[in-house]
Amino acid sequence: MKGFTLLEVMISLAIMAGVILTVLGSVNYHIGIIANERDSTAMTLLARNRLAELEQAPAKGEGTFAPSHPELSWKADLQPADLPGLQKLIVKVKRGSDGREVALEQYLPK
Repeated sequence: MKGFTLLEVMISLAIMAGVILTVLGSVNYHIGIIANERDSTAMTLLARNRLAELEQAPAKGEGTFAPSHPELSWKADLQPADLPGLQKLIVKVKRGSDGREVALEQYLPK
């Protein structure tokens, strides 16, 4: 008689189920990483844009990126730098839902 026994088929199905579960877990994990990196990139680009705008007229302030990104808010702060004649402009972009934050610093002449 040629063919597979029921035991051989069940063992092969168990092995395949384990492989499929491992692959699906790995795909989900990597999709999560990609989503986090995409969000971090968007927040960094928005912070860089706001920093470039504030570089022309440095000032403290805060606001949101509505209507395009209503979940994100920004805050700018001017602080004295350790070096004389410079001030530090800090722009922070924060997401309200999970509290993730990106901060960029720029040194400007006084």
